[in-house]
Amino acid sequence: MLARLRSDWFAIRASYWFWPALFALAGLLLGFGIVHVDRSGASQWLAERHWIVPARPDGAANMLSVLAGSVIGVASTVFSITIAAVAYASGTFGPRLLNNFMEDKGNQFSLATFVGTFVYAITVLQSVRSGDGDQSAFVPQLALTIAWLLLLLSVAVLVYFLHHVPDSIRINSVLEAIGTRLLREIVSRFPEEGSGEPQPLGWPTGAHVEAQAAGYIRVIDFGALDELARRHGFTVWLTARPGDFVHAGMPLATISDDAAVAQVAPHIRATFALGGSRTPEQDLEFSIDELVEITLRALSPAVNDPFTALNALHWLGAATVLLGQRDLDRDAWNEPGRHCPVQPLRDGFDHFVSRGFGCVRSGVATSPIACLVAFDTLRSILLGLDAEHRRELVLAEADLLLEQALVHLNGPSRDQVIERHASVRRGRST
Repeated sequence: MLARLRSDWFAIRASYWFWPALFALAGLLLGFGIVHVDRSGASQWLAERHWIVPARPDGAANMLSVLAGSVIGVASTVFSITIAAVAYASGTFGPRLLNNFMEDKGNQFSLATFVGTFVYAITVLQSVRSGDGDQSAFVPQLALTIAWLLLLLSVAVLVYFLHHVPDSIRINSVLEAIGTRLLREIVSRFPEEGSGEPQPLGWPTGAHVEAQAAGYIRVIDFGALDELARRHGFTVWLTARPGDFVHAGMPLATISDDAAVAQVAPHIRATFALGGSRTPEQDLEFSIDELVEITLRALSPAVNDPFTALNALHWLGAATVLLGQRDLDRDAWNEPGRHCPVQPLRDGFDHFVSRGFGCVRSGVATSPIACLVAFDTLRSILLGLDAEHRRELVLAEADLLLEQALVHLNGPSRDQVIERHASVRRGRST
């Protein structure tokens, strides 16, 4: 259940309806609350301030009408610009980056501010009375003052939004957001420094718990799995990880107690939250794949933007060296000194090198400048690693890149690439 809630919360955070709906409700409650304060006479102190000119009914109604009409028009424009920016970014950088822009709090709060101000304005507007007939005139002075302040806030938010949108779709900003998130996830996933590698567990024997639906694994509730395994006294070996696609009949986990499988299988399935797409919550490879996708798109003949690829390679290098400095045998779900009955699938340093530099190798090998920068990045990774077996993996990747680059490059570029590869082997730059 907790896994499903976490997955749903991520989907809510990546939506454009949640914060506007929340601000609309807040605007409604604020409007009714402040009007009640005005009706009760608690805001009478405003009339004693000489620097505040009390509004008349007609003026108050006109002001609130103009405010409501203006902000809802601006909100429509903001939404249109946001959708256009998201469509541009998705088409340029790849559809997997759509969540990055949908999650952007700047866009969400800008739209929410305008919607909340609109709801507040029309809520206060309906309380203004001109004094016709049997009704006495009523102008909520405090509510009008707050409406004026919300107007100033909306103008400030509009200026911020006009700056934020073009800034958020700059490729450097996109790569920085992905890279910093990836580095943060690595430290969170592998909190200890070291050179430990996951130990091969072999194929576990026991009863399988199979999936009953299709989708990508978004979240696994390891805490609930741990509690369930300890309560029933068995060991759970996970056969799928966050980011994997599963379908009905595919094993999710194997438990050591064959007799308990019928009883605990529904509870184990409940710790897996599935969805129609991958998310970066627990899927470390998701952010790596985003950097890989940007690199390959930039180096494709249709785009031909090697400098974007260079920026992506730098962030891949930063993530790789950080992974090379962490103990990959001790993740956040396997605390040292504590027997853990849940054994998740864990990957070694070779997996992450292959997932990053190995996947971009085919594109990088076709570009002389990308090759040179890739070799420089690999050399920088070597300087940050102490474990010899991990250094050998990086050197092996450099050898594979050279082998593939020699297939595509000719002339002086070929000679430069050969020399740069030699500098990686020598451990110094040219």
